[in-house]
Amino acid sequence: MLYNLLYPLSDDITLFNVFRYITFRSVWALLTALLLSIVLGPYFIKWLQRIKCGQYIQEEVSCHSGKAGTPTMGGLLIGFTMITSSLLWCDLTNTRVWLTLFVFTGFGLVGFLDDFSKLRRKRNKGLSAKAKFLWQLLIAATVMFVLVQDPAYSTQLAVPFFKNIAPDLGWLYIPFAMCVMVGASNGVNLTDGMDGLAIGPTIIAGIVFAVFVYVAGHAQMSSYLQVASVPGVGEVTVVCGALIGAGMGFLWFNAYPAQVFMGDVGSLSLGGTLGFLAVLCKQELILLVAGGLFVVETLSVILQVGYFKFSGGKRIFRMAPLHHHFELKGIPESKVIIRFWITSALLGLVALSVLKLR
Repeated sequence: MLYNLLYPLSDDITLFNVFRYITFRSVWALLTALLLSIVLGPYFIKWLQRIKCGQYIQEEVSCHSGKAGTPTMGGLLIGFTMITSSLLWCDLTNTRVWLTLFVFTGFGLVGFLDDFSKLRRKRNKGLSAKAKFLWQLLIAATVMFVLVQDPAYSTQLAVPFFKNIAPDLGWLYIPFAMCVMVGASNGVNLTDGMDGLAIGPTIIAGIVFAVFVYVAGHAQMSSYLQVASVPGVGEVTVVCGALIGAGMGFLWFNAYPAQVFMGDVGSLSLGGTLGFLAVLCKQELILLVAGGLFVVETLSVILQVGYFKFSGGKRIFRMAPLHHHFELKGIPESKVIIRFWITSALLGLVALSVLKLR
């Protein structure tokens, strides 16, 4: 909005020329979302407490019983600050900005319905897994149908570390991209089990994809670094900045001990958006590295469930997802969180190294 209002005045007022720079607006989108979160956070938390929007704890996680009643659905704060900041600083004529916000809002709506269902039933059981999965697939299919209508968008799959390997998936690319978004959404959701555990790696992955999105949208840089060029996608870097700032602002209140939880409305929307960013900048496989922590958490659940059924009741981990396994081994929650953050940061650096290692 500010871009669309103020940049046209740059012919008369030179100062407004800075609005043409994506990097400038991305930084200010980050700062805007961060400051909005910090200022509005206390009032938002009090509102959640007033409407009795408290978290219900799984019976299996008895060590978290003291967290029962902590306000949840903090993802609404993330959504408000991110979308507000994006609308202020983005070029609103860019279709890919609107597609990114559509994914964020759509997956967030599924999460909201799940959270609301838990609150209504007064237990940690919301929408059925089948219902959530179908709604997520519908949102992902809708956005991919629109995206592939653009002749400039490629259905090729970039393979990290190999510049000359890029198979064209053709019509198979749509279900593949849908799986990327739905998988990322549920991966972040499964990781969201400790104070600040999910939002830290989300911020790191957001930074990684802000770089990839910017490079993909910059013709000279993408050519030099030999990564897929996606015309017009650079503007989404501003949305990435807003996402990072909103995440940092939420972490201000979600850090151990948490004053508020993000709920599914936050985890599903953030994960789905990360998946779409990977699809948008043609770095789908890099998400496996940048979001490696989410992948490991998801695999721990798949392995646990699969082995439990195969072995007739035996378990690989004390509890899945993986963070609960370490917690039940007696490692303090704060230490598990910090170690997972460090791991995520290292994976983020490895993902960025792909820009040069080819």
